[in-house]
Amino acid sequence: MIKETEKASLYDNLEKMSTVDILKGINAQDSSVPAAVAQSISQIAALVDGIVERMERGGRVFYIGAGTSGRLGVTDASEIPPTYGVYDKFIGIIAGGDKAFRTAVEGAEDDPVQGWKDILQFNPVPDDTVIGISASGGAPYVVGALEKAREAGLLTACVCCNEDSPAAAVSDIPIVSVVGPEFVTGSTRMKSGTAAKLTLNMISTAVMIRLGHVHGNRMVDMQLSNAKLVDRGARMIMEESGIDDYERAKDLLLRYGSVRAAVDSLPQEAWNTKH
Repeated sequence: MIKETEKASLYDNLEKMSTVDILKGINAQDSSVPAAVAQSISQIAALVDGIVERMERGGRVFYIGAGTSGRLGVTDASEIPPTYGVYDKFIGIIAGGDKAFRTAVEGAEDDPVQGWKDILQFNPVPDDTVIGISASGGAPYVVGALEKAREAGLLTACVCCNEDSPAAAVSDIPIVSVVGPEFVTGSTRMKSGTAAKLTLNMISTAVMIRLGHVHGNRMVDMQLSNAKLVDRGARMIMEESGIDDYERAKDLLLRYGSVRAAVDSLPQEAWNTKH
């Protein structure tokens, strides 16, 4: 049986289409992805709860994938430190190593042993979670890693777009978003990649909120890595504290290093000002 991700596109003779028609077709297909992801919210919620429970005991999350899927995992993991000030909790691993992020490494996804070897470099423990990302759900690199992780007692999950896949079979929590055929047949960097990106956003963001790195709707632990973020942080302090002096809010932010620390300092800061 042909996998959903490999089925023929609903469109044909793409090379004869106008630019506008190509774009409209891609957009029409993309618009169906959020609804497909929504079908997996209960599984995503179970995974988030499992991760939070384990992270509170010191656990980590490993994203592991090949090609586009691996790049999406590495990207999501790399955005956690600047956004939430949390380091070494989300770790992205891609088949073929870091060079595969920019250049395809032929055959890397076909090795069923290397994925777990790559995770072993980080000394995994049972409170860790391994999330395999594979559009087809069949990449041996991912399936092998999930199988070994499960045997070792880690929580396992997969993010894929085919029902009854090998990755789902070795995952405690399979997350399957059936997005259907791609606009360009088999090009899973498109709808399948978008589904994976949406799912990873949901997982990591929900985990960080649950662990207290968001107050109200603000990223109170974000890194101050550029002028835009310093400005955002200063304005957040003004909103959180009622301070109406931008320069004072900015000074507090730069002195204490984060919105959270700056706001927490305010009672003592006010005392020092008055005395």
